[in-house]
Amino acid sequence: MRAPRPVRPPRTPYPGLRRSRPGAAGSTALRMPAAGRGQADPGPPRQREPRQPRRLPPHSAASPAAARPAALALVIFLSFASRFHRLAEPPHVCWDETHFGKMGSYYINRTFFFDVHPPLGKMLIGLAGYLSGYDGTFPFQKPGDRYEQHNYVGMRGFCAFLGSCLVPLVYLTVLELSKSLPAALLTAFILIFDTGCITLSQYILLDPILMFFLMGAVLSMVKCNSCADRPFSASWWFWMSLTGVSLAGAMGVKFVGLFVVLLVGLNTMHDLWVLLGNLSLSLVMFGKHLLARVLCLILLPIALYTAMFAVHFTVLNKSGPGDGFFSSAFQSQLIGNNLHNISVPEHLAYGSVVTMKNLRMAGGYLHSHWHLYPEGIGARQQQVTAYLHKDLNNFWIIKKHDSDTADLSDPSIPVEFVRHGDIIRLEHKETSRNLHSHQHEAPLTRKHFQVTAYGINGTGDSNDFWRIEVVGRKAEKLIRVLRSQVRLTHVATGCILGSSGKILPKWGWEQLEVTCTPYLKETPNSLWNFEDHINPKLPNISLDVLKPSFAEILLESHMVMIQGNTALKPKDNEVTSKPWHWPINYQGLRFSGVNETDYRVYLLGNPVIWWLNLVTIGLYLLITVSTAVALKRGVQLTSELKELSRVVLRGGGQIMLGWLLHYLPFFMMGRVLYFHHYFPAMLFSSMLTGITWDTLLKFFAGFWSPSTTARKVYGAGFLALALLIIYSFYLFHPLSYGIVGPMASDPSSPMAGLRWMDSWEF
Repeated sequence: MRAPRPVRPPRTPYPGLRRSRPGAAGSTALRMPAAGRGQADPGPPRQREPRQPRRLPPHSAASPAAARPAALALVIFLSFASRFHRLAEPPHVCWDETHFGKMGSYYINRTFFFDVHPPLGKMLIGLAGYLSGYDGTFPFQKPGDRYEQHNYVGMRGFCAFLGSCLVPLVYLTVLELSKSLPAALLTAFILIFDTGCITLSQYILLDPILMFFLMGAVLSMVKCNSCADRPFSASWWFWMSLTGVSLAGAMGVKFVGLFVVLLVGLNTMHDLWVLLGNLSLSLVMFGKHLLARVLCLILLPIALYTAMFAVHFTVLNKSGPGDGFFSSAFQSQLIGNNLHNISVPEHLAYGSVVTMKNLRMAGGYLHSHWHLYPEGIGARQQQVTAYLHKDLNNFWIIKKHDSDTADLSDPSIPVEFVRHGDIIRLEHKETSRNLHSHQHEAPLTRKHFQVTAYGINGTGDSNDFWRIEVVGRKAEKLIRVLRSQVRLTHVATGCILGSSGKILPKWGWEQLEVTCTPYLKETPNSLWNFEDHINPKLPNISLDVLKPSFAEILLESHMVMIQGNTALKPKDNEVTSKPWHWPINYQGLRFSGVNETDYRVYLLGNPVIWWLNLVTIGLYLLITVSTAVALKRGVQLTSELKELSRVVLRGGGQIMLGWLLHYLPFFMMGRVLYFHHYFPAMLFSSMLTGITWDTLLKFFAGFWSPSTTARKVYGAGFLALALLIIYSFYLFHPLSYGIVGPMASDPSSPMAGLRWMDSWEF
């Protein structure tokens, strides 16, 4: 009887992997059978030379040290060449240069302004302009204005310099994570030849500055992780300190720098958790690790961030367009402001002409103008709003509720002071109508009452009467200008005058809504102070004691910036976008020009690169899941595949986390969003592409033998990706460097046939 044929062990689906035999005592790994091996003989097996596990191409190991300086030099050269090419074109204001160029001028002129972003980026732009000979006189009024004789190239050159440095930072980060020179080069090529990154780097914008500090923080974090086996060494302290400096820089340019702070914070928490589990490490040594991170990653960034604002407030010491966003006490420090070194009558009197400022952050001045509320919005009476800027329509005259107030110029009429608890009328100086409320609903805030200006030449009705009360005061007390916080209660309805902070539609000139709230809860929205005070019958006193401390200024500026960010709305005909548009490159932004005769620049990512990045995210998730399942099932890896899995799971995992942190929060934001907000996340997706495709090429090259064939397969794959990226850049580069002539729909246009999506507007 023939002996039964022995069962051949199953082939593992991965070259270089070995499967453990479950259930066998002292089980050993079964090697994958050699291709073409015949049936096993039932007798004693012949002695065979053990088959060597399949090895990956030699270039999958650490790259030769000699090649790295040359590769870095190539990356730097191509990066700077692509960013500085045609930097001076077009010689007119493009897109947001109208904002950030103007703010650079403000720093040169030391003129105070308000912006929703922290000051570092604008300060650096202003410094670059100053050092390059720009005198700060160009108005930057609107896109398309020609620079003429003004030196604008220095500011563009500074942004292009940081945008150029961004590519080497990304290259070094990927090289450190993957230990693969091809992966780092592929990532560098992606960013060098991406039309969107080039466009953002060539203009006076905050984005290249933000991304420079962001990638500086990521590279420093990765380098610090590589020094984990040498804690407290000079290199370890250097990279950790540089991480803290870069975090301060990222937060100092835009608040979205907080996302990289979260990335570094999560990495630090993981490191500390691993150290805590190391039983060979004493608690004293663990405490030293904790204190070092607190010093470098918390205290150092906070100190630098605070110093940026100290410089900001020191430089901008002259009154400017941003005064009205801040409190009266803050404005009193600005040279040229009407509150600077002010001497005004101290106590409020009947007949005084005053302005009232709401005490909520960026609350604005009580304001009215000739325009009426539209049909269907409460009573059709004169609008009352809160306005953030100085204006003649902010002035009101304080009068008694039951009689008119005599002419201030009459010296025979004695002065009568306004006291806590008095019932008064406020007459709008420009229109001679009284501050008025009734039980019609407010325009935007439900269950609040409408506030209007009503009457003719100061004559109205009983709905014009308001009780003035000083917070924390008793009856009969006088009301002090600037220092007293007052509340105005409507006598007829019992509601309290306040500003909701909501922005009115265009019929309200996008000023802030003023309402009368029936809810008596005391908040800054319902509190006011008197700022300007004109009464020639009263003596003036100095109010220098109002100057706030630096801590108060710092807190107030952040509250105003946060509120300004949430209140941002799109301008007329402005192209906005949604977060799901960004990874698919759905829609770009016009930087310059609209018509055929215009010099047109269009912000759009290189479609081939962006879609490759998008596909790679899916591939990475598939590879990660497959690797995790294989390890869970007990599949053993060769040393080469262990290194690849480490790169994919650890290095790629950090990059994937960075992409998620810089992308997903935008889905929860209520402010207006634009395409350029995705570019920090695009940096991470590009790094993930370099790492993932390098891993895939190495994996598939492992199927080939001998090693020379494997090298050719790997090299061919890398070359194909590089050529695809370069050729796509050749097709789409006119979008970045500018184009004049027919639109893409015209067959004679250099962009003919390249408008692959209807939403692209070039």
